[in-house]
Amino acid sequence: MKRLFIALLALLPLSAFAQYNPETLRTAVAQPAQRLEIVLPQVNGYNIYKVDLHTHSIYSDGEVTPAFRVKEAYMDGLDAIAITEHVEYRRIEPKMLKFLKGYTGGKALKAENTDLIRNEITESGIKADLNYPVAEAVKESKKYGVLVIPGAEITREPVKIGHFNALFTKDNNTIYDPDPLQSLRNARKQGALIQHNHPGWRRTSCDKTEFEVKAYNEGLIDGIEIANGGSLYLPIVDRAREENLFVAANTDIHPTTAEYYRLKGQLRNMTLVFAKECTLKGIREALEAKRSLAMSGGYVCGDEQLLKDLFLASIKYEVISTDKKGVRTVLVTNMCSIPYQYKTSKNALPVDLLPYHSIQFKVAKDKKLNLTLTNMLCGADKHPKVTLEL
Repeated sequence: MKRLFIALLALLPLSAFAQYNPETLRTAVAQPAQRLEIVLPQVNGYNIYKVDLHTHSIYSDGEVTPAFRVKEAYMDGLDAIAITEHVEYRRIEPKMLKFLKGYTGGKALKAENTDLIRNEITESGIKADLNYPVAEAVKESKKYGVLVIPGAEITREPVKIGHFNALFTKDNNTIYDPDPLQSLRNARKQGALIQHNHPGWRRTSCDKTEFEVKAYNEGLIDGIEIANGGSLYLPIVDRAREENLFVAANTDIHPTTAEYYRLKGQLRNMTLVFAKECTLKGIREALEAKRSLAMSGGYVCGDEQLLKDLFLASIKYEVISTDKKGVRTVLVTNMCSIPYQYKTSKNALPVDLLPYHSIQFKVAKDKKLNLTLTNMLCGADKHPKVTLEL
């Protein structure tokens, strides 16, 4: 028995002894941080993966490192994250070069071509390695099991041209061209999917610009953001259906998601991807097949049938009693982390069905339970309707 006890002690980490101090009281601050688990059902044989397809770090104009973005995504409950630094706008780069001055024999390094939204490119070209942020995120992802999708944001004047994310890229250094349409073509040549970002940003409407019409007509757009940060573009729900685009809700995060979402008690924006596996191949196949929904600010948007299937897979319901007149009491329970909102008739007030909560309904004999899901959008002003067979 004594030998067994000694053997068990040997298996304990040295830190358990090295950090122990009988005069120290360990407080809650010393405990490990915990990941937020977002529980979602399987739908039609697919898993639902929580993905953010639009993020930024210090290698363009964000406030944290790519490694932090990966850890942050893990803590926020995500399964995958795209690293999409601006190709043409890298605001932090001049500060990095100033910091490196001491390593260059005292010679001042000059940042060039870090703002190609406002300035023309010079002969020196883009000197930064635009693949580096992705590589740093991939390296960090091994610690957390978060899938990193390589990408870059093609960033031009926002009103007449707009911004576009190239996803599943192979070489971000070969994307740029002075002609923004050629940049999209360059991304497509290397097999990237292209997402139209925040289509209503800094504009008075969500209508297509002349440039966007050309990009769409050329078949260069695969998906679109219905939601970006705190903005939800209602007309884009219809455009996604009409143009057969995958839908996305992304953070486009520059500061931390804690200050933008979690400290306000909100889930971060996320694209719900219905896939067989959380791999680059699996996520890409799902996006190409348009199996995604956009979740932002309590709303879930996208294809009508997919919205219905998600809701029905999220709940369980049963008749718990029937009175003498045949009126049934039906218990509906939300079994997932998505809050739902519904109406039982056109003039009824919306009611919340919170995660892991139940609501009772009274349903007359031979009647069905019909619900209009008011926090789900399958059009700019259209909500899916479901019928629960009793």
